[in-house]
Amino acid sequence: MSSTNDAPIDPPLVDLPIRTANRGFYDGFSRAVTIPSKIIVSLIIMWAIFFPVSANETLTAANSTIIRSFAGWYVYLVAFLMFACFIVAVIPQSGRLRIGAPDEKPEFGRFSWFAMLFGAGIGIGMLTYSTGEPLAHFANNPDIIRGTIEPLSQEAVRPAYIYTFLHWGFAAWGTYALVGLAIGYVAYRRGLPLTIRSALAPLFGRVLSGFSGHLVDIVAVVATILGVAVTMGLGVEQFIAGLARLGLGDWLLAEDGTSSVIAIILALVLLVGASTLSALSGVGKGIKWLSNLNMGLSFALLALFAVVGSGVYGVGLLGTALWDYFVTLVPNSLRLFPDVEGETAQALLQWQLDWSVFYWAWWIAFAPFVGMFIARISRGRTVREYVFGVVLVPSLMCFVWMAVVGGTAIDLELSGVAGGAIVDTGISDQLYATLAVLLDPAVASLVSGLVVILLMTYLITSADSAILIVNTINGAGETDGERRHHILFWGAALAFVVGSMLILGGIDAIRITMIIGALPFSFVVALMAVAILKAIAFDLVRKHHGVPTTAEGCAELARGE
Repeated sequence: MSSTNDAPIDPPLVDLPIRTANRGFYDGFSRAVTIPSKIIVSLIIMWAIFFPVSANETLTAANSTIIRSFAGWYVYLVAFLMFACFIVAVIPQSGRLRIGAPDEKPEFGRFSWFAMLFGAGIGIGMLTYSTGEPLAHFANNPDIIRGTIEPLSQEAVRPAYIYTFLHWGFAAWGTYALVGLAIGYVAYRRGLPLTIRSALAPLFGRVLSGFSGHLVDIVAVVATILGVAVTMGLGVEQFIAGLARLGLGDWLLAEDGTSSVIAIILALVLLVGASTLSALSGVGKGIKWLSNLNMGLSFALLALFAVVGSGVYGVGLLGTALWDYFVTLVPNSLRLFPDVEGETAQALLQWQLDWSVFYWAWWIAFAPFVGMFIARISRGRTVREYVFGVVLVPSLMCFVWMAVVGGTAIDLELSGVAGGAIVDTGISDQLYATLAVLLDPAVASLVSGLVVILLMTYLITSADSAILIVNTINGAGETDGERRHHILFWGAALAFVVGSMLILGGIDAIRITMIIGALPFSFVVALMAVAILKAIAFDLVRKHHGVPTTAEGCAELARGE
């Protein structure tokens, strides 16, 4: 180790102290992060509840300005995140680096790892959008807007899947993977706290122990709550629609077909209550068990659609759509429709704002939660295994789901069997509508009940994972210890954010709030991408010169071993 004295590069930072309380209500927590985070989220809730008209008007105006002004930023940032992931995975030297000590073994087996990845990442959205998104692009996409193909036609199917896969493929999981890698790499190789600020340590060093680090973690907590709120809102709407399909009463729906206020309240009490109890049991128990159950039920539902639905059509569609996706991935990931005069140009821009840019903001807002969670369950894996596992496997699962389930819905509409019963209903009800057309009433009710159960377990998994991750950020990366009162607070806060926004303006209000909340964290994510690229590049240089790259190696160097 003595040769390191002459090396052109120093060992990495392996200590980032974050001050936490050592007694009282906030024992083990950073008051500088926890208290401001609770205040900001509480103010959002009170604003929505007590000043609904002002909140709705302000959110709508802010959304229109932000999403147009930063559309290019979101498009190019997500493209950069996606390609950066593959670069560090395919380069042999960086791909072999381990997220942890050189000889460390993974904590979870591959099946449980994939199950937790999938359940926490996209499970709820997949149930809602497996039919909803292909059908939406089947009716309207850029090619239809340009007038080159007819809506709801056979020619509209291929572009519908190009854009569906674009939104639910490598862009989403590449964003999650990079954020998780930036956190896990420095946490488990260098012994830094498992929190968002640590991911920026390769750029800013010890300064992150102070105010700037607190600010990064506060932004991450708020983005997490708002990002998860979108997913929870979608899930609650579909959960209630499923209960209505099962004939549990007209009181579940309002006159316009949306969820009633009492149904929203009762659903949130049930779902968030269960997720809070699961969070109290920790990652290794409740979340792992629920994730494995989610995966099993998901495969059962997928098998049903493959056998009883348009399985052959869906498999053929999958092959074609994968080819189209890979061929168009680069240009579509970098395309930004210009904001110019003209009806067609404005329609194309609005389509991109409503779909692609919304998704990029959603994935970024969801990234602190999913990234932290992925980092938490991925210790011991190599960078290559991590990236390919996090990006390729869940993406492929989403593609299969969208092709088989969504393909069945499209096939029923194209053949005239559905007669508009699927495409003309709301997005939260389209999966149930597909089952109703496909199956006998009694069997359709039984399978719809399975979907409701699956949706409930996904909702509980996402919410309890988010609560634990928020607690971990507030606790300066500490994942153990008694945090029951804080778990209860964040469970209640999540329920109030979802409930107040759903009642205020439906899912659109939650979407708008999330897009606004995602903006500040998008700049943090950009810095995280630069930080992890620098960390890996510098570690490769350190290895070349015999300089330690892990906390254990640095400790040995300090002891003179």
